[in-house]
Parts: sequence; C-alpha cells; structure tokens
Amino acid sequence: MSARFFLDTNIFVYSCDVRYPAKKEKARKLIAEALEKDSGIISFQVVQEFLSVATKKFQNLMSTDEARLYLNEVLEPLCEVFPSMELYRQALEIADDHKTSLYDSLILASAGQAGCKLVYSEDFQNGQKIRGLTIQNPFH
Repeated sequence: MSARFFLDTNIFVYSCDVRYPAKKEKARKLIAEALEKDSGIISFQVVQEFLSVATKKFQNLMSTDEARLYLNEVLEPLCEVFPSMELYRQALEIADDHKTSLYDSLILASAGQAGCKLVYSEDFQNGQKIRGLTIQNPFH
C-alpha cells in the first residue's frame, strides 16, 4: 500500500468542474488512486464543504440523489476524521502558529490526526511544510 495522503475539498470540487478540464482530470486521478489503493483520506469538513458547493454553487448543480450517490460511493469510503475537541484545539494552535484560517487549520489538523504526511491542496504554498505535513498543489 502506498503512503496515505489527505485530499482537500478543492480536489473534489475540481473533479466535477467542467470549466477547468486539466484540473478536472488531475483531480479525478487523485480520487481514483485514493479509492483504489485505499491511500486517500478526508475529514468531515471536506464532506460538508463539498456537498455545500456541489448542491448550491456548481454551474450544473448536483441533485439530492446525485449528491447522495457521490457521498456513498466516493466521500464515505475516504472519510476517517471526525470532529473532536482535541481536533479543534490542534486547529487553533496551527492557526495561531502559522497564521492560517481556522478552516485551513482544520484541514491540516485532520491530516495530522490521520497520520498523513502529504496534503493535496491548492490553498497553501506548493511545497510548504507545516507540522510534519508537506502540502502539494497537484495543479501546479
């Protein structure tokens, strides 16, 4: 099994976004690898953010049935990190230490809690290292 990695919400958003075909293809490959090799992880936050965007902001909105299917087949198998007071404490520390938003800090705290070393996201500087995590922008 390959090393486990964390996928930020934007990976899932781009996997469904027809406006950016190159990003869509890269995002879909990462998600497929995560599912096929049991190597990708997400948190409750990624599930919430994706479903909100997919059902309210996509150019072609996901229907409730489509969102439910995506939840069952893609998001649920990858979701391993759930809220806890300790997760919020870690996120607050990361936000304070690295001057990141609380939501970005929750992504990093979740990745750390899951034992990941790599986070795929475009929300940070490519190659940035925070608390033992390396952030890689797959679209860079």
